[in-house]
Amino acid sequence: MTTHGLLDGLETRPSQVWGAVRLVPLVRAEAIHDLRLHPRIHDGPGEVDLGRGRSHCSYIPHSFVADWTGDGSPAAAYGTQLTDGQPERDSWTARPHFHRRMARREDRHRHRLRFLPLHLALEGYLALHFGGPAVAWEEWSRRALRQGLSPRVEAACLSTEVPGLADALRVFEIHPGQCGVLVHLADAPAAAFVVPHPDDYRTLHPTLLQDLYGDLVHHYATLMPPVTDFTAHIPDTGIRTLADLRKAAAEQTARWADFHDTTMAAGLLGRPSTWQQVRRMGRFTLSRFLPPFRPKQDNHIGEAITDENGRTVYLKTFRLSESQVRRGHLLTQLAAHDWHLATTATALGLTGPQLALRLETSGFAHLLRQDVLDHYRKRNRTGNP
Repeated sequence: MTTHGLLDGLETRPSQVWGAVRLVPLVRAEAIHDLRLHPRIHDGPGEVDLGRGRSHCSYIPHSFVADWTGDGSPAAAYGTQLTDGQPERDSWTARPHFHRRMARREDRHRHRLRFLPLHLALEGYLALHFGGPAVAWEEWSRRALRQGLSPRVEAACLSTEVPGLADALRVFEIHPGQCGVLVHLADAPAAAFVVPHPDDYRTLHPTLLQDLYGDLVHHYATLMPPVTDFTAHIPDTGIRTLADLRKAAAEQTARWADFHDTTMAAGLLGRPSTWQQVRRMGRFTLSRFLPPFRPKQDNHIGEAITDENGRTVYLKTFRLSESQVRRGHLLTQLAAHDWHLATTATALGLTGPQLALRLETSGFAHLLRQDVLDHYRKRNRTGNP
């Protein structure tokens, strides 16, 4: 049984390999019946209203709709109603869709919530210290003090651009009771996806082809050779009956699960995170989380629905690239030191000019006054600390 926080209540099954892609099934011993998920299809790009006059544009292939009951009785998946057999779909139009908020309660449905998968997590990252300098130190530009980090831009690629992933998902064998999957690229944890019920997973499995992945994951899949499949070896000594064989097979399965959870997925499961509650849903809570932004380590952002005991009901994660981690680390350090350049540089073991150069290479040059930036550039060229 997996007991590593994010995947409490889920069992790891033997992986399936296709090229550099390793897919690890996650199975629930007992499905969750009083919260169900179904997809709502959107065609094309969309603009998301964040409130307070703010919005962002993104490719939004689908949203998830969560239905739950208030008394713990089973909830019917929305797709089980009498329909034409196709996922619920917005009316097609050539213009972009406008989505109101990241997570929004459906009109006339007190126990139904629509949310955009991964966008909750990505908004949490994009909004990281979005207001900019909290103190008007003389080095910061008027734009930084007035607009903060706006506009923030981050890049990601669709799963269809990740070599081998579409084929791996197409031939993937779905296990009985499967409620999730861990995606590894070149044996590096790339993403986790968990849903409440096996029927929900079968319905939502194709949406993995419309997810976003960071450029680091794309590079791993493109440049790294095929990974090795882990094959169980059961010695024939001591095997006398079918019960002995069954026991030996179960031991091999448990050994693989322990190795995967404590070693292969440690970068995802073993890292502390900062959680932010987004919305209450009866006995469930929709939240998002951010990593500690430690450079040269695995850093994942994500969103989750948990029950009153903290058990994960829904989970979707996104692995940040190294450049995204550096930006998050830099912003976190600046905020921790009241956006004072000299103090932040000392904490990072840098000189002032080196910190200014790091801001520039991270895409934050506009935060500094132009004359201050030119001064630091000159000192970097001349080697004058």
